[in-house]
Amino acid sequence: MRDENKILLDLYKDFRVADVRDGMDWIGYHNFGSMSPEVRPLFRTRAVGVARTARYLPFVGPYPEKRGDEYTEWQGWYYWKVCTYPWMDEIEDGDFMAIDVSGVNVGLMGSENTLRAVQRGVRGFVTNGSGIRDTDEVILQKVPVWSSFVAQSMVQCKIQFDQKDVPVAIGGVSVFPGDVIVADGDGVICVPRAVAHDVAKYAGMILSDDKKTRRKLYEALGRTPDDTV
Repeated sequence: MRDENKILLDLYKDFRVADVRDGMDWIGYHNFGSMSPEVRPLFRTRAVGVARTARYLPFVGPYPEKRGDEYTEWQGWYYWKVCTYPWMDEIEDGDFMAIDVSGVNVGLMGSENTLRAVQRGVRGFVTNGSGIRDTDEVILQKVPVWSSFVAQSMVQCKIQFDQKDVPVAIGGVSVFPGDVIVADGDGVICVPRAVAHDVAKYAGMILSDDKKTRRKLYEALGRTPDDTV
């Protein structure tokens, strides 16, 4: 992991999406960063990472006139030549995969390849449209994923790889490689790398003030303090 990425991940490790949203507002980024409310977590969790991006486009054909064993052979070719994952081997610890699947209802990621990405150091996934299936297993494996909906289908005849490490659009937000992504039950927010330190300054202020105020309320209510205060 690059040194600057380590610094950013350490700065943002405790922030909630709400803190980061406020931090963005504090420096004038009122209408940028927050992805559409339709981009939701598969389960209640949180993740912080540095954006690594990939873009897939709708498949343009032709569709195969194959069935059975011939289709098995063809789909192997499809994964090898058409819908590839060239970014998988380049993942670094701390990456947050932002995958643009062009809004297509397709299960690009599932129980096996999300876990393989986690093994390489991915902190979470966010996609537009779907891009995720096998969700029961993904939840069981505690892989953090945010998407607009879930899919059933594999990738064949649906999408094709376009580019990696390029700007992508997810949930109405431009995501550039190297941006900071924070995601939790409130959704997903993307912080441009150029202003990440400034945003962290004010997000930290917001979080600190919130903890102090809520800690006093805990005491008044006789509640046992937890990690949030």
